[in-house]
Amino acid sequence: MIAAMNSQRLTSAVALALCAALALPAASPDAAAAQTAASAFTVVETGKGYGSLQDAIDAVGNTRATIRIAPGTYRECAVQEQGVIVYEAAEPGSATLAGRACEDKAALVLRGTGAEIRGLGFTGINVDDGNGAGIRLEAGMLNVAYARFTNSQQGILTAADPSIRVYILRSTFSGLGTCENDAGCAHSIYIGDIASLTVRESRFERGTGGHYLKARAAEVAIENNSFDDANGRTTNYMIDLPAGSRGRIADNWFVQGRDKENYSAFIALGAEDILHPSAGLLIENNEARFVPGLSRQSAFLADWTGERVVMQGNRLAEGITQFERR
Repeated sequence: MIAAMNSQRLTSAVALALCAALALPAASPDAAAAQTAASAFTVVETGKGYGSLQDAIDAVGNTRATIRIAPGTYRECAVQEQGVIVYEAAEPGSATLAGRACEDKAALVLRGTGAEIRGLGFTGINVDDGNGAGIRLEAGMLNVAYARFTNSQQGILTAADPSIRVYILRSTFSGLGTCENDAGCAHSIYIGDIASLTVRESRFERGTGGHYLKARAAEVAIENNSFDDANGRTTNYMIDLPAGSRGRIADNWFVQGRDKENYSAFIALGAEDILHPSAGLLIENNEARFVPGLSRQSAFLADWTGERVVMQGNRLAEGITQFERR
């Protein structure tokens, strides 16, 4: 049954409180290091530059620090084992990690206390099992802002860990996803069973298989994003919440393209093992349509949970049914 009811929003404070919540020491200044000649990867707190991203991460250790990356495209990958690190492009959009995956997983494999990505690009990440990602989050909290993930098997892939929270802001996911490997489908974003996922003011486009956003998070805030499938190939749902979820999906813009492996719904809820309640999930003020000239039938929300979901104010094109029980 669909019912009107109030829903609490996730706040960005969770994401922005990452460093404040951690009692780790800051990297200590080093006067000699501050005089080191500039190089591609600089630890801001010490002023010391490094020839590789991994060397800079190792120098940070179990502290809090920012690694500033000079403009350029780097065939680099790295693994963070500890600490809280901000990975920051010296100029937003000017630095890209390309074509290399550590541990056959991702350009950045993160299992420290926390990480934040600011203005970096990730492209061309492909591995044999089909799960190559720009970022593989295995532990800790993650903030991503002004980042770009392109032409890889996945953009962001996370472990299942109820202590993880992920916050994504003003980022682009383009040319991602595949269902051509034995490991199953890869998606533009693939979030495991975590505490919460927030995605705001981001763009999803030109998918190459799988879903644009798949998440088993207990709570979601998916707001003010665009899902443009006009140039997608063999794609599926725009948003898939297969384990059930509470939260808010609002003020998003959806366009479904022609080349779909599954065009039966825009949003899917509870299609796999249900791990979380969905009562009160609020889906409001979204706009959904097909590409010009395309006529077909689809559901805006396909629901397997049977719980009370709130749907209001959604603007749907002809041929799109607001709700379908499955």
